[in-house]
Amino acid sequence: MLTAKQNMIECMKPGGKPDRFVNQYEAISLQVHPYVAMNPTPQEGQENVVNLWGVTNSWPKGTPGSFPVHTDDKVCVKDIEHWKDYVKVPSLDFPQEMWDQFIEIYNNIDTEKAFKASFVFPGIFEQTHHLCGMVNALYYYVDYEDEMHDLIKCLTEWELRLAELICDKLHPELLFHHDDWGSHDSTFMSPAMFDEFLLEPYKEIYGYYKSHGVDYVIHHSDSYAATLVPEMIEMGVNVYQGCMETNNVAELIKKYGDKISFMGCIEDASVDFEGWTQENCDQVVRRVCETYGMHSFIPCIAQGGPGSVYGVYKPLTSSIMKINQEKFGFTPEEQEAMREPVQILFGK
Repeated sequence: MLTAKQNMIECMKPGGKPDRFVNQYEAISLQVHPYVAMNPTPQEGQENVVNLWGVTNSWPKGTPGSFPVHTDDKVCVKDIEHWKDYVKVPSLDFPQEMWDQFIEIYNNIDTEKAFKASFVFPGIFEQTHHLCGMVNALYYYVDYEDEMHDLIKCLTEWELRLAELICDKLHPELLFHHDDWGSHDSTFMSPAMFDEFLLEPYKEIYGYYKSHGVDYVIHHSDSYAATLVPEMIEMGVNVYQGCMETNNVAELIKKYGDKISFMGCIEDASVDFEGWTQENCDQVVRRVCETYGMHSFIPCIAQGGPGSVYGVYKPLTSSIMKINQEKFGFTPEEQEAMREPVQILFGK
């Protein structure tokens, strides 16, 4: 029986031979770093917390996570032509003692069973609309191209400095990187506009990680992003996580499965709600697994990390274990023995 990590590697590689379905985040030991520890973020139910970039965030109860507040008095960039007057670029000069705490955590991961993974969020596109507001940011991409290129250059340089520190001090094997690029049914911008603004910065960022010991990149976008899969491949993404079924995932696997894998299709709306049942989780998971198979596909809750709003993450894990026992003969106890305990990062 393969370890969770070995099984995920087999799932991802062309012609691989996974011996069961990869079970959500079981093969990814998702860890943070000093910047995340020092950046103020709200807890569920908390409002108006200002982070190191000067962005105000709130986390309403019953939602998957926090989101920026963009009322006129709280939006960070009030004039895109003078964005440098408003954007506070956070320092990344953390004491070695703080890095040492995270180094110890990373060193204690059983890398036979799980990838040692660093978590970076938000992404470049998200950061532009966190700073400017979503409507304003999309408008600026169209009418203030030079200013947005300059802002993105600033964000990219900061991310590259963070990447340098993460690679030099923590030595992850895998990068898990957020950046939502669309809604349920469409991307926020055309592929041509994406190429103009975001493709090269991401090639630079992901290229840095891969040239400094990080073997795998998982990009999270719980949205429609099918038209950007060629860009993901070009920028070095190994797994598109968060993919919703509106992407026509079966067709994506058929067309691109030898170059990139897909992780998701268990959409929150179908399982993660008040009054959820184990029976429903079992039904949804069975349908997803039977529809997409286990080559270049990982059944997983679509949200960007292990967790849920109403406590269904572990029941979904149990659902996948049941299928692995039924189809491949591995008991839940055997499957547990082959993986690292997964830390719930989001909700329950």
